[in-house]
Amino acid sequence: MQKLMPNDLFTLEAYARERPAFRERVLAHKQARRVPLGAHLTLLFEDRLTVQYQVQEMLRIERIFEQAGIHDELDAYNPLIPDGANLKATLLIEYEDPAERARRLVEMRDIERVITLRVGSLAPVNAIADEDMQRSNAEKTSAVHFLRFELSPAHVAAFKNGDAVELAVDHPAYQGKTTLGLPTHAALAADFD
Repeated sequence: MQKLMPNDLFTLEAYARERPAFRERVLAHKQARRVPLGAHLTLLFEDRLTVQYQVQEMLRIERIFEQAGIHDELDAYNPLIPDGANLKATLLIEYEDPAERARRLVEMRDIERVITLRVGSLAPVNAIADEDMQRSNAEKTSAVHFLRFELSPAHVAAFKNGDAVELAVDHPAYQGKTTLGLPTHAALAADFD
């Protein structure tokens, strides 16, 4: 999957016109890329379109139109686009009540390090978390993490062949497991092309 370049982006004026339709398209696209892992963890698997949306929104909110600022945003977000042998995801830890969320983030410290992806009968692949910066500290984890699942050629072939894909988290404070449904499996398999 190619990284985004400045000429792939809408200008601020064009984005203002196109935003409602573009946003609707991206939200529909994200549905198949959203994977709940139990009741309070969600993985949103990123690709070129989801990253473009994030960049466009940042440029809009920050009113960035100069080339240096645009390049800074692309440098920050392009690493979230899969490279052909991996899947990349934003991990969201979601608790509605702020007090409960604060307590759970303490209990779930380092949870981002115990998330795995298994394809068929192959060995599980451990998530590599937060390569850009540390988001957990000695007291708690963050509510948002960026994960990369680096797959071997055998994993990629099995994934594209339709073998079952399971995501799991096994932490003393939180466990969850799910098998990808067909729409999500198909959407993520396209990331390897």
